[in-house]
Amino acid sequence: MNQEIEHSYLPIRGLKLHIAHIGKGEVGTLLFVHGFPEVWYSWRHQMVAAAAAGFRAIAPDFPGYGLSEPPADLAQASWECLMESLLAILDCLAISKVFLVAKDFGVKPAFDLALCHPERVSGVVTFGVPPLVESLGFSGLPEGFYIYRWREPGRAESDFGQFDVRRIMRTIYILFSRSEVPVAKEGQEIMDLVDESTPMPDWFSEEDLSAYTNLYEKSGFITALQIPYRTKPAKAEYAKPRFEMPMFVIMGQKDYILKFAALKDYMSSEKLKEIAPDHEITYIPEGSHFVQEQFPEPVNQLMIDFLREQSSKGVAQLDKVTV
Repeated sequence: MNQEIEHSYLPIRGLKLHIAHIGKGEVGTLLFVHGFPEVWYSWRHQMVAAAAAGFRAIAPDFPGYGLSEPPADLAQASWECLMESLLAILDCLAISKVFLVAKDFGVKPAFDLALCHPERVSGVVTFGVPPLVESLGFSGLPEGFYIYRWREPGRAESDFGQFDVRRIMRTIYILFSRSEVPVAKEGQEIMDLVDESTPMPDWFSEEDLSAYTNLYEKSGFITALQIPYRTKPAKAEYAKPRFEMPMFVIMGQKDYILKFAALKDYMSSEKLKEIAPDHEITYIPEGSHFVQEQFPEPVNQLMIDFLREQSSKGVAQLDKVTV
């Protein structure tokens, strides 16, 4: 009998946070960490596959996203609070150790958790972003680069305010599925880069669009614009800048972020090998920024194979200790 994704609310740091969850967890537990414009729904394919493979899958909505309560004050929407929310979810559910699966800006709190509390993390799977200790810059990009535009208070609000939520989500999914870096020309805004006649990606259905629309109609974009675009990342306090657990990176080969010069240089650097000695990067040939939704079957297989391998190693190590 197929399992279905269930939904619960947890009291986390004074807020009511929503989690989607599925699976019994015979093999282990996965904590999925979303980015923008994503929410728990972005992980639907991976959650079902993980549960079928014997894992427990948990996907929270960050505060102010999806079905989670927003912070009363945007000043509370800090990067540190995101990491602490993940840790509080584990404590609330009495989970001692997890595999983290993260994407987009969600890698930042996931990496912070892995660095600050390595005893709680068995391994990390990321989409589109390799292991990082410090943020990479965006040098060489023009003024119309979407992050520069959305950092500016009021600009995205004015741009988004011309359209309903469905049109905004449709535009974002079309725009960020392309291999080109989203850059507006002089006199343009980011929403101007896609018109109504542009078709959606063939893997993104009207049902998917409706799901995202319904969730963002509830949450709005206020917190989503604050983090990651307008909150300066604080350096987490950890013992040493090195990931002690295995790391697995899945990249869409047509993800626009591969055109960031700093990222390309870093991915072939010795520094990456130093901070993440046990890491592997694999590419999905036609994959975009939303590779986990675009190609769920190969992505799920890669993810599950990695998790099973690490779980079996963990059991073998435990057996050595107990003999």
